[in-house]
Amino acid sequence: MNESELAGLLPAPWFHPDSGGLRFWVALPEAPPIGAILSRQLLQYRYNAQSDGSDAVATYEANRGEIDAAVKQRVGGGSIEPVMLRENDLPPRPRG
Repeated sequence: MNESELAGLLPAPWFHPDSGGLRFWVALPEAPPIGAILSRQLLQYRYNAQSDGSDAVATYEANRGEIDAAVKQRVGGGSIEPVMLRENDLPPRPRG
């Protein structure tokens, strides 16, 4: 099964209002999926998401490739579950 097929079997991403974080899972090649967290603040800053997290899942889905790639890079560098993404893990914010 390839990564794309595995991604379809992962639990759905969800926003946890008490912690202010989006919880999601990333399929890894030849390894179990790994859980990750992206803060509401980082979603708002990097992707212009709503400050209340109401569109956190939609924002993640729209940027899933970039966000999942950042998780995979962190795992490759030795991070363990849950991977907590930081601003420096993502590509620079587009200017405009």
